[in-house]
Amino acid sequence: MVTLIVLVLVVLFVAVIVARTIRIVPQATSVIVERLGRYSRTLDAGLHVLVPFIDRARATVDLREQVVSFPPQPVITSDNLVVSIDTVIYYQPTDPKAATYEIANFIQGIEQLTVTTLRNVIGSLDLEQTLTSRDQINGQLRGVLDDATGRWGIRVNRVELKAIDPPASVQDSMEKQMRAERDRRAAILNAEGLKQSQILTAEGEKQSQILRAEGQAQAAILRSQGEARAITQVFDAIHRGDPDPKLLAYQYLQTLPQIARGDANKVWIVPSELNDALKGFGNMFSAHGGAGDGRADGAGEDGAASARRRRAGGGVPASDLDEPTLEDPAEALQRARAEAAGATREADSATRATGRVPEA
Repeated sequence: MVTLIVLVLVVLFVAVIVARTIRIVPQATSVIVERLGRYSRTLDAGLHVLVPFIDRARATVDLREQVVSFPPQPVITSDNLVVSIDTVIYYQPTDPKAATYEIANFIQGIEQLTVTTLRNVIGSLDLEQTLTSRDQINGQLRGVLDDATGRWGIRVNRVELKAIDPPASVQDSMEKQMRAERDRRAAILNAEGLKQSQILTAEGEKQSQILRAEGQAQAAILRSQGEARAITQVFDAIHRGDPDPKLLAYQYLQTLPQIARGDANKVWIVPSELNDALKGFGNMFSAHGGAGDGRADGAGEDGAASARRRRAGGGVPASDLDEPTLEDPAEALQRARAEAAGATREADSATRATGRVPEA
């Protein structure tokens, strides 16, 4: 029984000796070894053998980049406003020995150094600069922390401001200011849009009036040219036909019923020329019916001779009448547009000279 107990004790002692002698260090980790209470060496990743009861592992340092977030810190700006700022620090141990022996708790040291530096930096800025100068604040914090933590074996890679929270009253005032600014911009945009729409409407009305005036001018020119051409052709046809008073009297008698036509005509006035027309019309019938009268025969012969002359091409020759000179519609339209453009330029020059829009 005693032998069994001694054997168990020996096995336990050997196991403890082996555990203290052999040390396996993981990757990206360093172990600080002390021999008889003094720093001996730093163990890197791998298998290492220690002297039992003489060498002791003091600390294990993780060499990977670490991220630590600090609670919100109240900071006073230069315009005496208290803002709450959350910070995030990205650091990495570069010297395990310095991180173990130069400072007792480097995490707490970084936090306190960040708070004091942040108060110094924010104290020189007002609220607006604090809200818009995150990169500048991050750069200043990183520079101060990197200088201070260098001797601790710590390298600060990046400092970020996670949140900057002004007081509730200030936030409400800022929201009102931004709302007023948006309303002002919206009013300006609406006014600009209304101005542009009115300008475009006025330009459209101006162009439509110009085109309408050009169309009316062209229509009037074409109507006048058509009427002139019709009158000229009728006048030429009348002169070519060489009408005698008998034909004119007959046409006059045919026109009289049209003059008297209409429900509103209560009184019909017989013109004085009716007697002359009837007389000429009666002479025409007497000329055809009186064969024994020498004057009638002579008149008939003269009328037949006149008719033969007209059939032979007598009367007023067409060459004696001047052909009507009609303006080309394209040239007339171009001339009307030139006149409209000249009137527009005169109106614009008058507007610039007087400094106001002339009354329509």
